Amino acid sequence: MEQQLSLILADDDPDDRELFVELLARPDVSVKAVTNGKELLSYLKTLPSVPDCIFLDLNMPVMAGKDCLTKIRASEKLKNVPVVIYSTSANKKDIEETFALGANLYLVKESSYSALKRTFEKILQLDWANYPPHRQAKNFVFKL
Repeated sequence: MEQQLSLILADDDPDDRELFVELLARPDVSVKAVTNGKELLSYLKTLPSVPDCIFLDLNMPVMAGKDCLTKIRASEKLKNVPVVIYSTSANKKDIEETFALGANLYLVKESSYSALKRTFEKILQLDWANYPPHRQAKNFVFKL
């Protein structure tokens, strides 16, 4: 039996969390959603192994995405886990800052269900164990 892909989302918007779980949950994918960066870091400490990928919203109360990303990259246990920024912001400054902080991919939240579904289907096809072979600014923002 193939090993399950383990994905975790930190996002304060309950609708976005529900949609994320709905679109990504399937027998070969384990999906967990938490409400902010602090809750994410606490949850990660309880896991016996690291997830295959972490999705982070930028604007969250308690601990925002950039602060959480900084802590993930400073952690010996988590520093190599792929992190996808999953945000409504397409702001160039946010994109540049999260790339500089070590995020692996930047995904702007789609407004339509069908576009979001296509995006996540493509995301699930990525080889997270070897992603990315080398980070480059030119392919940092995810495009279908």
